[in-house]
Amino acid sequence: MELLRFATAGSVDDGKSTLIGRLLFDSKAIFEDQLEAVERASLQRGEETNLALLVDGLRAEREQGITIDVAYRYFATPARSFVIADTPGHVQYTRNMVTGASTADLALILIDARNGIVEQSRRHAFLASLLQVPHLVVCVNKMDLVDYDQGVFDAIVAEFRTFAMRLEVSDLSFVPVSALVGDNVVHRSAAMPWYEGSSLLHHLESVHIASDRNLIDVRFPVQYVIRPRDDSHHDYRGYAGQMAGGVLKPGDDVVVLPSGWPTKVKAIETFDGPVGEAFAPMSVTVRLDDDLDVSRGDLICRPHNRPHAGQDIEAMVCWLHPAPLRVGGRYTIQHTSRSARAVVKDLAYRLDVNTLHRDEAAHELTLNEIGRLSLRTTVPLFYDEYRRNRATGSFILVDEATNATVAGGMMLDPSQVTG
Repeated sequence: MELLRFATAGSVDDGKSTLIGRLLFDSKAIFEDQLEAVERASLQRGEETNLALLVDGLRAEREQGITIDVAYRYFATPARSFVIADTPGHVQYTRNMVTGASTADLALILIDARNGIVEQSRRHAFLASLLQVPHLVVCVNKMDLVDYDQGVFDAIVAEFRTFAMRLEVSDLSFVPVSALVGDNVVHRSAAMPWYEGSSLLHHLESVHIASDRNLIDVRFPVQYVIRPRDDSHHDYRGYAGQMAGGVLKPGDDVVVLPSGWPTKVKAIETFDGPVGEAFAPMSVTVRLDDDLDVSRGDLICRPHNRPHAGQDIEAMVCWLHPAPLRVGGRYTIQHTSRSARAVVKDLAYRLDVNTLHRDEAAHELTLNEIGRLSLRTTVPLFYDEYRRNRATGSFILVDEATNATVAGGMMLDPSQVTG
């Protein structure tokens, strides 16, 4: 069954957790004991059944009535299975939103129909665009509190479309909903006959995501070399990893980077046995015709379709740590299955995600801030531009002293490298 990963975002109290709770409840994706626990918790708080409690799992979240951490929920319908990342709406938790949306196929942004588009709406739309989330759905929530007024919905749609023209958004949809009462969440609402589109769940089930993945550029980062110890398989050598792009088949001509040695694919195997092809995001073991020196961090690709290779990296990064980034700072960079040491050569600018203004006088990045960096690595990395391949175009920076992840990055085209 096809899997869709989607992340929710929006301002505080826009109803993200309530919407997901309604989605789970109306699609009959929760168990009776879960519902009973929510009913008890709601009763203790002196309110009707609060479906948001299906998602807000942390005690601090329930006490404050807000979402803090990224909460992941799983459910399935006959058409598709889903992974939901419910991300916080507060400004100080921007890094959590980046984490939740980094692997999403679709971003779902909620807007309160009473308040219209606010600063956080623009912030999250920009972050979804920066992270190259292929599909964006804007849910105008709490339509019941504006008497299901079509004019309110149309005004929000027009304003958001104007803002989205400044972003890289390839697929943009709008759905008027009321998460509290279930209008247009799972079933079409009779209260809004003027809306001719589908319900939110139907859109999630039918949005086309198969063509979002890069099936052109073969990229297979080696994670582990498999050499069985028993004598019956003494000549077996396989390379395990996850396909990051393209389609690989037995008999294909490939090269192994960084050595550049050419060879052919002998076989592709999975836990369930051999397969005739592998494509992203399948996890497989690749066997080669020749006994080459291949190790973790190497990359298998086509001879005439290779990624960029270099030690000078230009990237957009989101800073995730309380200690600020400074020019000259040294970190470990983790890219696909390859690790290296890296130094920050330059901070080109810090980006204001609300106004899209570039502050070129900035000398550091603090928690939740986004900027463009120049990095120098100790060994060459094999990468693609992030907008071409999110798997081979992303990385994290790790503090060498504390082992804390301090930044997530998106690589730019190497032609933009300066100096």
